Amino acid sequence: MNVVQLFEKIKGGLIVSCQAFGNSPFNSAEGVTMLAKAAKLGGAVGIRSEGIEKTKMIIEMVGLPVIGLIKSKFKDGYVKITGRMSDVEKLVEIGCDIIAVDGTFRKREGMDGPNFIYKIKKNFECRIMADISTFEEGEFCFDAGADCISTTLHGYTPETEKEKTDKPNFELVKRYKNYLPSPVFAEGRINTPRDAKKMLKCGAWGVIVGTAITRPEVITDWFVKEMKQK
Repeated sequence: MNVVQLFEKIKGGLIVSCQAFGNSPFNSAEGVTMLAKAAKLGGAVGIRSEGIEKTKMIIEMVGLPVIGLIKSKFKDGYVKITGRMSDVEKLVEIGCDIIAVDGTFRKREGMDGPNFIYKIKKNFECRIMADISTFEEGEFCFDAGADCISTTLHGYTPETEKEKTDKPNFELVKRYKNYLPSPVFAEGRINTPRDAKKMLKCGAWGVIVGTAITRPEVITDWFVKEMKQK
């Protein structure tokens, strides 16, 4: 399907981020694929997945549009999303519908996010989701050729860490509503169905949820801590 058909297919829907790390029992290609299949049963319109082996299996077994990425870290320890050209090449090879790329102004391979995205679009036939942390980053990534924007990294960069709360950033999505013609996806600390619905009202093309659906160890911890409160 072409890019217009793809975005129309997922418009107004829930994309579930099926990722697992460390000692999670789901930390395998089979494990995250099970999570993705469960998300599909619940009505998800797409899956976001990390890692080549895991993402490849989800593409082959689940039958939903897949946003693929590879996580690494910057020198300061903050997360980097698909920050090497070799990562992009691998994700293209396995057939990701969309590739999530760090669109922040931080440097990787001698380029900031927007310039990195510009180079990707020059070298590969692929659709790019720019993961950003600020409004300005989204502007520049769109101008560089990103097919869509996601608010994934707000609160997870040195520049925005102090702005992070336990709530989603509704205002950032609202600012994009009448500004960018490309789809803007809401992601980050969306932990309730009410928050997801509110994001759509704020202008999000779609909503991406991970932890609150696919990390039962974290959800269990939320309950345990709350129950221990006096």
